[in-house]
Amino acid sequence: MAEEAHEQIRVQASPALCFGYTADFEEYPSWAKDVKQITVLERDEQGRGTRVEFHASAMGKSIRYVLAYDWSEAPAAFSWTLVEGDMLSALDGRYAFAPDGGPDGGPDGGPGGTGTLVTYDLRIDLSLPMPGLVKRRAGALIVHNALQELKRAAEDT
Repeated sequence: MAEEAHEQIRVQASPALCFGYTADFEEYPSWAKDVKQITVLERDEQGRGTRVEFHASAMGKSIRYVLAYDWSEAPAAFSWTLVEGDMLSALDGRYAFAPDGGPDGGPDGGPGGTGTLVTYDLRIDLSLPMPGLVKRRAGALIVHNALQELKRAAEDT
């Protein structure tokens, strides 16, 4: 059974910048520590990856998987589904980017400064037999680490 993980983070960078980091697959290895190599297999008419192969570290192993991307909500959000992968039977997710002014500002980027509320939703299932608790923790860790790494990269720009 697939497990789901959901998390949000405030990033002191514009929604366009956050979207740009997450949509630029070839740059993932420079800021996402578990991603080792990416190959964009297919692109849409705007040059965005629609079918992308990842090589990443997971649970002490190197895994390969291919994701299909849906850009119909871009630039406010985008989603993906697993096409094929080692040790995975599901890896479906979505990033969303909402303007956020911070604790003292409104969504228009008022006195609190401009920022972004990034939401990451993930549905994951491993093809290996594992207890649900382990799968839940793995999904939560993937989401948490990805958001922390995105925040660090975007705010350091």
